[in-house]
Amino acid sequence: MIWDRWRRSALDAAQPPALKPFEDLIEEAPVIALLIDREQRVVAANETGRRYFEFEATRLPASLVELTLEGSLVDLLRAGRPEGETQLVHRRRIVRSKLVPGPRAGDTLMFLTDVTELRQLERVRQEFVANLVHELKTPITSLRLTAESFQGNPSPKERERFADRLIKESDLINRIIDNLRHLVQLESEALRIETSEFGLADLIEELQPRVGSSHELKTNVPNSLMIATDRDKLAQALGNLLDNAAKFSPSGTDVEVTAEMVEDSVRITVRDHGPGISPEHWKRVFERFYKVDRARPREAGGFGLGLAITKHLVQAIGGTVWTETAAQGGQSFTIELPGGVLTHR
Repeated sequence: MIWDRWRRSALDAAQPPALKPFEDLIEEAPVIALLIDREQRVVAANETGRRYFEFEATRLPASLVELTLEGSLVDLLRAGRPEGETQLVHRRRIVRSKLVPGPRAGDTLMFLTDVTELRQLERVRQEFVANLVHELKTPITSLRLTAESFQGNPSPKERERFADRLIKESDLINRIIDNLRHLVQLESEALRIETSEFGLADLIEELQPRVGSSHELKTNVPNSLMIATDRDKLAQALGNLLDNAAKFSPSGTDVEVTAEMVEDSVRITVRDHGPGISPEHWKRVFERFYKVDRARPREAGGFGLGLAITKHLVQAIGGTVWTETAAQGGQSFTIELPGGVLTHR
């Protein structure tokens, strides 16, 4: 096999019978390993490398670029740095590299580790901290300015206005903290699921106050539709979607809720009549503190935790949630619960 030449060059002494040959260990290693000669040809690759770059061992030796379709790997090779990191353009992945001398002069053994998910987590963490600072800075600044105003011996009317401002900003900070605590619990703890049977139309009717007095809730949910899931968690998830729809719909417009059957699953859709969301934001709106329009005031747009909480609640009860542009304008958010339908006449 191809690794034999490497083993004969790298190991002078015979392996003890109890040990696996070195090339077999590399073959089974979870890290990508490519042996590259001085002409930048891949002369050997382990199973992980062949699977990652989707080629058969019978193609070797072959050009590194031809085999992987990634010119950035050649740049790593030419740079000659022992360790590095690069973006794979063809696969849209990020890999960390380690280069060590091969068994022959001019050969290089390239180890690659896919760190795409790690970098995404780092980005989310950095954005989370930046967004949290952004959300807390305004109410804290307002609290300080209002407190300083009391030092100027304001009139009784002004004192009342300042006190109202202090209460309002303190309540805002408390809501952010409460939502964060709830979100952390959803992400870190195994939630207890209490399944019960109930009518979906009854649940939607109970949630009608969530759209407020400026909107009318229109429903298209059969009264006979019975489902089995955690009622409280579904109610909280739907309530957040109704809050969101009301915030982004012009006053006087309807908020619509429909339910349809897809085999043994139920799809519940909440639609607003707002400006809609561009497709590039559809996945990210479920991230913590993510806002499509950061210029929108908190009173109108919230602080970007409701949809993140909704996603975790829906996942906890075995469902999925997504958003897309509604057919007749506005934005729709859909929850799908597989296997939850009991009766539908």
